[in-house]
Amino acid sequence: MFLDRDGVINKRIPDDYVKAPEEFIFLDGVLDALKILSAVFSKIVLVTNQQGIGREMMTDGQLNEVHQYMIDEIIDAEGRIDHIFYCPHLATDGCKCRKPEIGMFEAAKMLIPKLDVSTSVMVGDSLSDLQFGRNAGLKTIFISDETRSDIQALNLADEQFGSLFEFAKQISRHNVS
Repeated sequence: MFLDRDGVINKRIPDDYVKAPEEFIFLDGVLDALKILSAVFSKIVLVTNQQGIGREMMTDGQLNEVHQYMIDEIIDAEGRIDHIFYCPHLATDGCKCRKPEIGMFEAAKMLIPKLDVSTSVMVGDSLSDLQFGRNAGLKTIFISDETRSDIQALNLADEQFGSLFEFAKQISRHNVS
């Protein structure tokens, strides 16, 4: 499973970036969802655009501290994230690792040789997440509540859920990855 971060795992900070662990707030049900999903998927890979680094609003070190905090909390809740890939570049840089490009997917394939695209999904809350999933040949899951819905993203989604927890409950019932 490929998973976006901001807006799926944690609350977005409008017009800003999560730059420190104390700014990282898990969305409701996410820790329970990751526990469930850890039992369903053999690998969970976080793929996240983090242009706050490219804008010099934060450093790689600060992002690593945020991710370490996130991982520690997820492990304490009996979940896991196996790998984290992030793109620090600006949207205007034309980088191949920035979603919707599939550079992070290609890096994951190198690290996980037995990665099976036919049973993999991309879970995200933005158009670029779903474009990334489609570009990589993955099933796409759109996380969007009734207050925020992107018609373009919805058109690219194989399924839509209001939260990661709703997706986890559904997939654990069917146990289909």
